[in-house]
Amino acid sequence: MIVHIRPIFGNWDAGFALDKHIISSEFLGNNEAGYPQFNTTRTEVGESVYQLKYRQDWSQAVRLADQISRSILPLVDKVGLIVPMPPSVTRSRQPVTEVSLALGRIAEIPVFEGVLTKTASPAGATQLKNMNNKADKLTVLEGRFVIEDEIKNSGSWNVLLIDDLFDTGASMEAACSALRTYSKLKHIYVVALTWK
Repeated sequence: MIVHIRPIFGNWDAGFALDKHIISSEFLGNNEAGYPQFNTTRTEVGESVYQLKYRQDWSQAVRLADQISRSILPLVDKVGLIVPMPPSVTRSRQPVTEVSLALGRIAEIPVFEGVLTKTASPAGATQLKNMNNKADKLTVLEGRFVIEDEIKNSGSWNVLLIDDLFDTGASMEAACSALRTYSKLKHIYVVALTWK
């Protein structure tokens, strides 16, 4: 898989994204049902994420996890646990969780799916994807990430937080603010599969 690693900055100790998501997107017009149609060219990573999220090609989770193992894990200190970013959309299988679990198997690192959870949006609230301002997003996200004490061992570990798309970084920063309150975590590293 071809990648173009980019550092991403925020309230974490180190962060990286594998590649840009979309190279180009040309509006083709609306289809017969009135929905807009696009001719979209994605990077290899972007296409893999698209196939995973929207075509349920679960084999892509392993490809993406393998790439994180080879390209990102060598850039950070020893990771003691992996945490998937809580989803914004409810699905029977969560793409980011699948990537996290695959990485856990490849790198032999435990995955804690329930350490970080996100409470539901208030009724009628604007969806984050429809907001462009980072400050507004942070306001909407305040207090929505919750820590569950799932780690039963004593000590503290470096954590790798995995998300699919990095845009303003608001969700990742809100999640990391919550993770900072958990005494069993030391350094927080983040990886986004793609950036917008």
